[in-house]
Amino acid sequence: MDTTTFPILAIFLAAGLVKGVTGMGLPTLAMALLSLHMPPLQAAGLLVVPSLLTNLWQLLAGAPVYALWLRFAPMMAGICAGTLVGSAFALPGESGSIVLGLALLAYAAIGLARVRWRVAPDAEDWLSPLMGIFTGLLTAATGVFVLPAVPYLQALDLERDELVQAMGLSFMVSTMALAVALAARGAWGIEVAGLSFAAQIPALAGMLFGQRLRKRMQPELFRRCFLAVLLLVGVHLVISSF
Repeated sequence: MDTTTFPILAIFLAAGLVKGVTGMGLPTLAMALLSLHMPPLQAAGLLVVPSLLTNLWQLLAGAPVYALWLRFAPMMAGICAGTLVGSAFALPGESGSIVLGLALLAYAAIGLARVRWRVAPDAEDWLSPLMGIFTGLLTAATGVFVLPAVPYLQALDLERDELVQAMGLSFMVSTMALAVALAARGAWGIEVAGLSFAAQIPALAGMLFGQRLRKRMQPELFRRCFLAVLLLVGVHLVISSF
């Protein structure tokens, strides 16, 4: 094991822990911390397997997903299209770090401010594919899947379990689209894929521990600490890129 492998596995353990407690945050935290050590494109390649497996687990842990898939299929199609189009216009390393930092700042600020929107039922038909496209474009640029997908899904007034499953579906589709885009650009070779497979072990272990920890702690306090970390990392990425 070289000197870079242990920190990478530790990052995925921490990211899995966050996902176990909050139901989300693995790709966001992992990208934030990995980007302190490597270019965002390389970090995104490491995310593929842990993100895919943990989100598949999250998606299948609840009720049957067929009805959810029918409802959000236009959004999922938009995510795929946006990711593939965005990957054709890859940002250079420093620009990618700036965009990632700004995305983390926006996400953390929205979460800490507890901003809430509401989407009218008759707007969902045209807004879902649009939100999917924007999510895909940002995924291609940063490797982060949460904006604007998560605030949009939260604005639909879904039941808690439905929301968790819908986020799992969105993240899983985003991961698969990102994997295709990275492979097409030659950024998901054997070495990166092997380390990504290895990273699933600490990610799943952290997720299991986080699910147990969730029952013994205040989720709101944990959520605010998580967002504060993302805010600090976002500031660091933006400043260091200049």
